[in-house]
Amino acid sequence: MSELKSQVKWVLRYARRYWKHMIIYTVIGLSGTLVALISGFVSRDMVDIITGHKVGAVLAQFASLIMITLLNTLIGQISEYVSLKINLKVSNEIKEEIFGGILMADWEALSDYHTGDLLTRWNTDSAAVASGVLTFFPNIVIYSTRFISALVVMVSSDWTFAVISMISIPFSFVISKQMMKKMRNANQESSRQSAQLNGFNQETFSNIQTVKAFSLIPEYIKRLHKLQAEYITMKLKFQRGYIGITLINVLISLIISYAAYGWGIYRVWSEAITYGTMTMFLTLSSTLSSAMSSMMSLVPSALYITNSAQRLMDLVELPKEDYSNESDVKEFAEKNADTGISLCIKDMDYSYKNGNEIFCGASIDAAPHETIALVGPSGEGKTTMLRLILALINKKDGEAVLYGDKYFTTEDGREEKSIPLNAAARQLFSYVPQGNTMLSGTIADNMRFVKSDATDEEIWAALDMACAKEFVEKMPNGIDSELKERGGGISEGQAQRLSIARAIIRKSPLLLLDEATSALDVATERRVLNNIMKDDYPRTCIVTTHRPTVLNVCNRVYAIKDKKFKVLNEEEIDEMIKGF
Repeated sequence: MSELKSQVKWVLRYARRYWKHMIIYTVIGLSGTLVALISGFVSRDMVDIITGHKVGAVLAQFASLIMITLLNTLIGQISEYVSLKINLKVSNEIKEEIFGGILMADWEALSDYHTGDLLTRWNTDSAAVASGVLTFFPNIVIYSTRFISALVVMVSSDWTFAVISMISIPFSFVISKQMMKKMRNANQESSRQSAQLNGFNQETFSNIQTVKAFSLIPEYIKRLHKLQAEYITMKLKFQRGYIGITLINVLISLIISYAAYGWGIYRVWSEAITYGTMTMFLTLSSTLSSAMSSMMSLVPSALYITNSAQRLMDLVELPKEDYSNESDVKEFAEKNADTGISLCIKDMDYSYKNGNEIFCGASIDAAPHETIALVGPSGEGKTTMLRLILALINKKDGEAVLYGDKYFTTEDGREEKSIPLNAAARQLFSYVPQGNTMLSGTIADNMRFVKSDATDEEIWAALDMACAKEFVEKMPNGIDSELKERGGGISEGQAQRLSIARAIIRKSPLLLLDEATSALDVATERRVLNNIMKDDYPRTCIVTTHRPTVLNVCNRVYAIKDKKFKVLNEEEIDEMIKGF
């Protein structure tokens, strides 16, 4: 129950924000209810006129009925248009907020969720909450008003019809209570399996080259078939549970409807009411039944909305990254723009969530115009260290700071020469991770992805430094040549050089290259690193590599040993190069 309360409270936060939109939706819905009631009176009078053989009055009443029908249709169309417009607006705003929340979430905590699951929650669940915020509470008002107004008219005209029409209400409550638990379980299981299926599809399409290379197409089709079969089995299982409840509900509705019809015939036969009144009562009885069914349908809708809300809350309530000193970082960067920024990691400890210790007392120093190499066996922590430097993951203990030669004034008035490594400090880095990180679009688009105002001259200069200019010049449209998704159309080595150029063009004071030259030949790799080292820009560069052939061009080499970093001397570096 406490979980349900928190879900409702979370949804109500959005409901309060969009109360004006909800009022517009409610007013349109109530106007439709009013027109429907007027239509009932007009229909009654028309039947009475016809049975009284008043031809002239029939034509006037018929014209009124046509006008009301057209008005009802117009209101319906306006309602759909306004609802769609508001729904899209609210949905986009909620999605934007959830999108920002996901991006701001702690990377390590967020990595527990599969990408396919994140997409399902962001897209489907956000839309469900947006639709619920807009329609759920107004529909309570609209359906209640429709029910009460129809009931009042019936009671004021003939209370016996109202009694017959109300008989189904207790049964509806009992049935809705039975459905509630089934619906909640069904929604949760459906969301889980949908996310699993979407995750499988997303992962398959992202790795389609590997699937083809290993001839795994039949195997993946079997896996998809299995997931689909599990999803169908789950859906049918819950659907079977609804069949009996639905049949009982329909049977009760039929009994009540025919009872009302029979009672109406009897009342007309006994001349207690007119044919027109009976027609109106039958219409109102149908309105009562429809309004009650609509109110009952809000129960599963509420469960669906709260279930979606919980799935979004799981993401929104993830721990957030620390951007609290963002203004200090900008001030620090401006003060040290000419001289550069150094990195200092001292006695750092880090362990994975499972308790596996990666670093214990690790220390690294890097200064402007230096290229520092981190070497060690695969899986020993080189990439993990870069993630710690970027504050994508958080150290357990030790010191991790950036420092410069000049003092700057913090927001709280202190004079400092250093800032901590956190998410806010990430703006001072350029990063080239392992793998192909090119995006679909032109080469120029990819370069401007990190620096939107980059000129063509700046792009060519960065390509030249990354040894990419030579092959880009040979492409049909130069920097305006189109790349496919994940850099399709160029080699891995070319994609790596473009990734390095993209990092260079940003002009960040610190550059991190994670196996970023692994697809290059040794000569090209050395040229790229030499170009970076010779650049006048005061850049601090840290490289991870498994190829020791470029180590003698680096200023300092750190090797991972016993969960620490040891500085290698020239002899040790030569030994590594000879043994490669």
